[in-house]
Amino acid sequence: MARRGIFVWYRLVIIGALALMAGTTFMFLRGPDFLQRLYYPLPEEYRSMIADSAQRHRVSPYLVAAIIQGESRWRSDAVSPAGAVGLMQLLPSTAADMDHAVAAHFASSAGKLTDPATNIEFGSAYFRFLVERYNEIEPALAAYNAGMRNADEWVAKGGDIRDAIEFPETRHYVLRVMRAKNAYERLYPDAFENE
Repeated sequence: MARRGIFVWYRLVIIGALALMAGTTFMFLRGPDFLQRLYYPLPEEYRSMIADSAQRHRVSPYLVAAIIQGESRWRSDAVSPAGAVGLMQLLPSTAADMDHAVAAHFASSAGKLTDPATNIEFGSAYFRFLVERYNEIEPALAAYNAGMRNADEWVAKGGDIRDAIEFPETRHYVLRVMRAKNAYERLYPDAFENE
C-alpha cells in the first residue's frame, strides 16, 4: 500500500511541474506586455543604431532587433564557439569578405565587430545581401544561421523553406526570429518611428 502512495505522489509532482512549466510558458508568450518585454527587451541605447542601419540597408528594424535577440540576447560582447562576434554574431571572415561598398562608411571597421554600431551595420548589410539573394525573409534567415550553401540546397528543393531545412537548430532559429519580429512590432510599435 505504501508503494502505491509513493507512485501517486510522484505522479502529482510530475503533473504539478508540467503545469507550472506550461503556465510559465503561456505567461511569457501570451501574458501581459510587461512580462513579454522582459523576454523581448529592446534596449534604448541600440534603437538609433538599429534604425539608422536598417534604413540604410532597407531592412525592417524589427527584424534586425529580432536577429539580435536570437543571436546574442543583446550581449555586445558575445562570442560563439565558432568565433561569431557581437550583437548580430558575425564571423570576422564574413565581415571581411563583404562588399565594402555595401557598408561603405564602416568598411575600415570590419575588425571592430564588438562595437555595437559596427556590428549592427555589418549585420544589417549582410542580412540585406541575403534578402536580395533569396528574395524572401525566411530563406535569408536560414542562410544567416546555417550558411548560404545549406540555404541554397534547401531553396532548391522547392516548397516551404521551413519544411526543407534539415537542421533542427536552423528550423527553430527561423521560427524563433520570426516570432520575435512579430513580438517586437506588437510590443514596441513606436520604437523606430522618430528615427
